Order: sequence, then C-alpha cells, then structure tokens
Amino acid sequence: MSNKKTVAITTLGCKVNQYESASFASGFEAQGLDVVPFGGPADIYVINSCAVTAKAGAQSRQLIRRALRANPGARVVVTGCYAQVATQEVLDLAEQPVCLVGNENKHLLVEIALSRKMCDMEIFLGDISTKKEICDLPVQRFPGRTRCYLKIQDGCNNFCSYCIVPYARGRVRSLPPEQVKAQVATFVCEGYRELVLTGIHVGMYGQDLSPSTSLLELVRELSANDNGLRYRISSLEPGEVSTELLALMVASPQFMPHFHLPLQSGSPSVLQRMKRKYTVEQFVQAVEEILAAMPDAAIGLDVLTGFPGETEEEFEETLRLLESLRISYLHVFPYSKRPGTPAATMANQVPASVKEERRSLLTALGQQKRHSFYSRQIGTAQKVLTEGSKNQFNLMKGFTENYVPVFFDAPANLANTIVSVMIERVEGASVFGRMI
Repeated sequence: MSNKKTVAITTLGCKVNQYESASFASGFEAQGLDVVPFGGPADIYVINSCAVTAKAGAQSRQLIRRALRANPGARVVVTGCYAQVATQEVLDLAEQPVCLVGNENKHLLVEIALSRKMCDMEIFLGDISTKKEICDLPVQRFPGRTRCYLKIQDGCNNFCSYCIVPYARGRVRSLPPEQVKAQVATFVCEGYRELVLTGIHVGMYGQDLSPSTSLLELVRELSANDNGLRYRISSLEPGEVSTELLALMVASPQFMPHFHLPLQSGSPSVLQRMKRKYTVEQFVQAVEEILAAMPDAAIGLDVLTGFPGETEEEFEETLRLLESLRISYLHVFPYSKRPGTPAATMANQVPASVKEERRSLLTALGQQKRHSFYSRQIGTAQKVLTEGSKNQFNLMKGFTENYVPVFFDAPANLANTIVSVMIERVEGASVFGRMI
C-alpha cells in the first residue's frame, strides 16, 4: 500500500476541460501524489465542472456532493464553468470549506489544492472577462487515453444569445505557437499517435497574439514537421472553413479528413435570434466545399432544438436542411435556459415535451446519417489507429482517418499502431473489418 497522498479528479463537459484535467493530473503527479479513481477515497477531490446546460450544472452539483460524502476530511476543489458562473450555488452545497478556482486561475489549482491555507474564493475566482492571457497548463500524459488533446485557445467573443460560455470562459486567448509546438513534442515523446487541437473557439486562434497569427498558419507549421502524429481539429465555424485551410489539409497526410461544425439551426429566423454569425446558405457552402476537397471526409454537426420561439415550421426548416446534406453524424441538444443569457428571458419558451419530441426526430435522423456514412466505407481499405480490445466484441478497435470506429481481429501488441483494415460490414451502429 502506498503512503502517498491521493487525489481524485473528475471532469464534465468539453475537450477543453478534459485537457485541463490532464494538466492537473500531471501537476499532482509531479508533486508526488497518486491520482486515484474518483469513486473511491482520496485526500483531495477535484471537480472540473460544466455549465453549458442545466443538466451539466445538475451533474456538477451531484459530483460535488459525492466528493463531500466520500471523505468529509478531504480538501474539495471545484473549478470549471459551473464554479465560475454559479459560485453561490456551490457554496450552498457544503457546510465545510470548499475551494473554488476560477477558469482564469486553473494554472494555480495544484498549488491551491496542496496549500495548508483556508480557501478564499475572492482570490481564486477573479474576473474572467478581464483576462488577457491563456493559462499555461502543460500536460505530460493523458491517463488511460490513446488520443490526446491540446488546448490551443480559450474564450469566445461571439456572445450567442443562448450561450453561457463567454461569461464563464472570458474573451479569446491563444497559446503562443512555440508553446503549442513544445506541448506537441511532449506528446510525441510520450508515444501518442493522434492529437486533437481544441479550444472554445479554435478558428479565432492567434488573432489576440502579438504578432498576430492564425489557425491556418499553425496548421502550416505543424504539418511541416512529420513527427508521426495524426491531427484533428475539434470544431470550426462555417466561415472558418477556408479554401486555403482545405488545400493545406488535403496536402498534409497528418491532418485528418474530419470536421465538426456547429449548425445549431437550419432556420434563418432562428439563427438570427440566436445571434449566429452565418447564414444557412453560407453553412451549406462550407459543407459543399469540404466534400469537394475531401469526398470521404467525416462531417459532424451540432444542432440545438427547441430554441425560444422555434415554431413547427422553423423546426421543419432544420429537418429538411439536414436531410439534404451529405453529413456523417449529429450531436443533438435540446435548448437549455441559462440564467444571465438573453435567450433565458425571451418570450415563447418551447415546452419540454415539444423539445423532447424534436430531439427524438433529429436523433433518429442522425442515426440514419451515421449508418449511411459507415455503409459507404464498405469495400474500402482504411488506415486505422488501433486503441485496444476492451470492448463488447473483444476485438481490436480503432478509428479510420475519417473517424469511423471499426472492430477487427488483431494481436494485442498492435495497440497504438496504424494498420490497414478492409471495411467489410456494418451491423447496427458497429463497423467490422479485417486487417490487411
């Protein structure tokens, strides 16, 4: 049995939070602590919370209560977007002191957690809206993951009418290119074969730096160094899918043909009320340009249904648009009222039952799109990055370059290598192949 102090970390929400939690784990390990599962006893509990929906806020509260019950003598540290925007709700949960660390102070979290001083929320929360520089959060490794994330950017300047994120994350702040490349080098040394460039608004990367740069320039610099990594870009706005970026990705074997675009609505009037900065026509053009450059690319979309005032006709506009697009999958979210955002006080809030009905229709369409995309891969040879065989089929699982999860028979020692696989069949939501 180890006599080391222990820390348990749990993470809700986006890839940015997951990257930050990996940085916390690296920091605690460097200080000699053992990182243990969140479900068991620990000396320190860290909850990296999320506030993007009401459900995420409820899950954050649940995990905080769970940590408080697991070890009443433990130090409980709550960070992330829920801690940033719902501070009093967190404090009301606990009779004992709880450390709240705001998003702008995550680089201090390990030091705060290990301090013997009582927590002072005024010191550790701060005003995120005034933050000018990104937190330096280096990561040594991602525990239990074969794919790593790299947060190259934080914050958002868009202030869409439904979104709490700019209030929780602040304005756009970017990681300088030299720090990006240094973190990439660390991941290469740790043996990772795939890296996802992530952020809150990745397409705005570099515009706040001096001298300013861009995502296009970063992609160019990364693709110039053949280090054996496969790269994915987590999410781009339609207007950020430029001809130059597509040409660069086509020319680079390191950047995967995989895109994720936030549509949110296919209704022009709903997009206006959402304060989204593109038209339906511009969105369709972005999808068509991707497919013209990369016919086999995976294109996933975010869709938000039940926005205040969304009529049946407006919903049908979204449904018809999605039916017409050759996309690969959908992430569907019912609108969730976030206090402090303009949409929360809009008239004609859509009843929960209607939102659920619309969500079900969109989810079913997404399943059809995914099955169709997977089926188009049958008979093709794909380069697959293997992950392991801990799954329901006890077969090796890996992802193709265009993000198709495929199961196939292969020796266990091929985990974390790239192999050629012939796609043979699709059964339900699962794809099967054989190694060539």
